Amino acid sequence: MGSASTDARVAVVGATGAVGREMIKVLEEREFPVAELRLFASARSMGEELLFRGRTIDVELLDEDSPGDLDLVLFSAGGDVSREFAPLFAEAGAVVIDNSSAWRMDPEVPLVVPEVNPDAIALATGGKKIIANPNCSTIQLVVALAPLAEAFGLRRVIVSTYQSVSGAGQKGIEELSGQVVAMFNQKDRVVDKFPHAIAFNCIPAIGPFRADGYSQEEWKLVEESRKILGRPDLKVTPTAVRVPTFACHGESIVAELDKPITAAAVRRELKVADGVVVRDTPADEEYPMGLDLAGTDEVFVGRIRRDPFDDHSVAMWVVADNLRKGAAVNAVQIAEAVWMA
Repeated sequence: MGSASTDARVAVVGATGAVGREMIKVLEEREFPVAELRLFASARSMGEELLFRGRTIDVELLDEDSPGDLDLVLFSAGGDVSREFAPLFAEAGAVVIDNSSAWRMDPEVPLVVPEVNPDAIALATGGKKIIANPNCSTIQLVVALAPLAEAFGLRRVIVSTYQSVSGAGQKGIEELSGQVVAMFNQKDRVVDKFPHAIAFNCIPAIGPFRADGYSQEEWKLVEESRKILGRPDLKVTPTAVRVPTFACHGESIVAELDKPITAAAVRRELKVADGVVVRDTPADEEYPMGLDLAGTDEVFVGRIRRDPFDDHSVAMWVVADNLRKGAAVNAVQIAEAVWMA
């Protein structure tokens, strides 16, 4: 679409939210070739200014007149906003990279993790000109699974997620912080964003539940993994848990493979995989932990061990920063692939 020698006219929709702010930060950190940056949000954010490359940019009101004269638009404003406005920006000539769930399962919209299925990006140029960013938990899951699927084949996945409150946005962060302060001051905890108090608690419920007992958050892991990996019949059994941490999601993964494996063979594949960092020396207490990894852009894998009862299965622990690789970084990586193509 663009080239390394030209700069893009870029917009961020939902710029004042946790992910939107991270997108702006990542555009600057990765030195994306931005000729002009416009920032859009709802009326409640009017009057705000955000910093980009040492200068302040006014936040504009998102409305029907916003589309136009843009090359790339990064959306992080929720599904309803994306469904209404993403097609308008695309019709006006921009490629839209959307972080909501609105377009992920649309067969005409590619769902992309650049380390896993970069070829899917080409599908956007002749179609709706919308590219979907996967769910944060899905991204780190498929980055860890893809090299194993390629090397050994993949039959089945059992995954339990341990998702930080930042996955629920700024309100989730504030609710955990407020509850911790209230508890230490012997005051009542305010419960609003989550169904129960999250401070010093784990809640095995993220999002509404389906009739089969799985939550919508869990079912995203099933459908999105199948689409990204190109395995429509992949068996995925998910459990999603909200935990009282501020940053990074953890995942306990058991993958059943087509070929027998050893832990050493799995480590070898992961060590050379794009976007993966192996941190796996448990005897020295070395394994991925969210407290250490906030602000990082890779997917970290540790606790790699073969199932003691099945030589085709491997268990591992995977951690990534959900606001960065799980959202903003992945979106900017897609933008880089689009613009440099």
